[in-house]
Amino acid sequence: MHLSPADVAVLRAVGEHLGALAGADLAARVRIGHVPAAHNRRAERKKALTAQSSSRWAGSITRTSEDQYQQSQRALNARIGSLRRTIATITSRLAVAAGSRERRGRGWVRGYADDAERRAKQQRLQILQGELRRAVRERASGRVRVTRGGRRLLNARHHLYDTATAPKPLTAADWQAQLDGWGEVWSARRMFLTADGEAGAPFGNYTLSIDPADGSIAMVLPDPLRQQHANAPRGRYVLDAAAVFSHQGEAWADRIASGASVRYDITYDPARGRWYLDASWSTAAKGQTAPAPALQTLRQHPVLAVDVSADHLATWVIDPHGNPVGTAHTIPLQLSGLPATTRDARLRSAISHLLHLAQQQECAALVIENLDFADARATGRERLGRGRRGKAFRRLVAGIPTAKFRDRLSGMAHHAGLSVIAVDPAYTSRWGAQHWLNPLKKQASTGSTAVSGHHAAAVVVGRRGLGCTARRRKDGPRQTPATTALRRADAGAVRPEDRTGTTAPTPPSHHIPSRTEQTAPERTSRSTPSVRQTRARPPGKHPPHGPTTVRGPSIHDQQLTLFGMPETATIGQSA
Repeated sequence: MHLSPADVAVLRAVGEHLGALAGADLAARVRIGHVPAAHNRRAERKKALTAQSSSRWAGSITRTSEDQYQQSQRALNARIGSLRRTIATITSRLAVAAGSRERRGRGWVRGYADDAERRAKQQRLQILQGELRRAVRERASGRVRVTRGGRRLLNARHHLYDTATAPKPLTAADWQAQLDGWGEVWSARRMFLTADGEAGAPFGNYTLSIDPADGSIAMVLPDPLRQQHANAPRGRYVLDAAAVFSHQGEAWADRIASGASVRYDITYDPARGRWYLDASWSTAAKGQTAPAPALQTLRQHPVLAVDVSADHLATWVIDPHGNPVGTAHTIPLQLSGLPATTRDARLRSAISHLLHLAQQQECAALVIENLDFADARATGRERLGRGRRGKAFRRLVAGIPTAKFRDRLSGMAHHAGLSVIAVDPAYTSRWGAQHWLNPLKKQASTGSTAVSGHHAAAVVVGRRGLGCTARRRKDGPRQTPATTALRRADAGAVRPEDRTGTTAPTPPSHHIPSRTEQTAPERTSRSTPSVRQTRARPPGKHPPHGPTTVRGPSIHDQQLTLFGMPETATIGQSA
């Protein structure tokens, strides 16, 4: 928004006044503690805030306070879980002598390299146990730690001299400039200018309404500021600036015309000196979730398989039969060492590229790996190696945007009319390199994009989302009379000419006969075809290889997750 000086003064006054009320209400909500929604005294707090603002401003403030408190509770629970996992890992490694390892179940537990590292881990274990006890006490009392404006910005104020960019030692003028700059950012972060929408209201919002005809913005002022700043009837202020939505403006206009609710947020960026107005809405009705299409329906169309790496996205289009078609695509995704806003912008840009590619290839869904490195990041120093190589590998794992990529992709794909299928990531890279890498290189020898192991892993991911096996069929005839007869004999299949009457054929069984039921193989000549006889196998052995036997981890035993908006639906496939 291109505001006039009068508009800036009014917005600052309203934002700082409502920000002070929001801070007091959040403190009151934290003092109430962890209680059911019916006992959080929201009605009482809203009534007290209405006298100093308005009914709808008070409703937005109390709703935001409740959201912040619940998010802080979830963060505290995640912190407790992370501490417990880290403590368990360190405790298990301390139980093993330094420089050795022990067998624990199916795996090995390795002790620390030397006694010095072991003593350092014992001290770290005591520190973590103390933090866990404090976190558990905080959760039991219902108190949370939350800072309006961000804890990182508050810590920067505590170390303002160290974070100064001016040459040191700082002069009095440099110190005052550093302090004023922090105060500007702190005030901008703590302003509250959020107006929740309401269905049936004029232009979708009573508190802040925008006329789609000319873009004029009218805002309801809080009671203490109406006499000083109101320039329109009923305590309103009409800004000199006009609102123009360059992104999804038609969707916003359609929603305004239909009388649906629209939420508006006004923010100030002190680094650029600009004011921004954001409009947002939900595509599903309140209390309802958007329906997710059936998995079998999505499998009848091509899909775009995606393999997420630390610095790029490897994609390939897979047809409904599980065959890679077209050429490989690589989308760069450099996020390391960048500010949070820049990382989020680059992630959204990469996802937009994915969606455009899927729409060009007429894909119905995108297939991704259901990756989550939360456990690995919590216990990274204990399980992901040590030294320079271990640190580099931990940095690589931390740089892969797994959860944020999945959440951003599900939301943006929903608005683009696409679905997201998340599959188990087990053995995708290994099987891709074993079965698909060389054939794909031969297939794409004339293409411009170099095929790597990540593209082969993407093919395995796409086939898994379509319900196909990871292995690739070998070249040559698919069926021969000899192999067909042998498979029928192994599986106990009944041919149509062998059936008598209307009796249904008996399905094959893996029942192991007793020793009295065993038969010896018949003596046959070269001209007589031999038939394998069923023999009992020792306990623990696998059944004979046949069409009903799956070697290695089977994708049919794993779970496919179909992401919808705003909730997720899980569809399981059994073997």
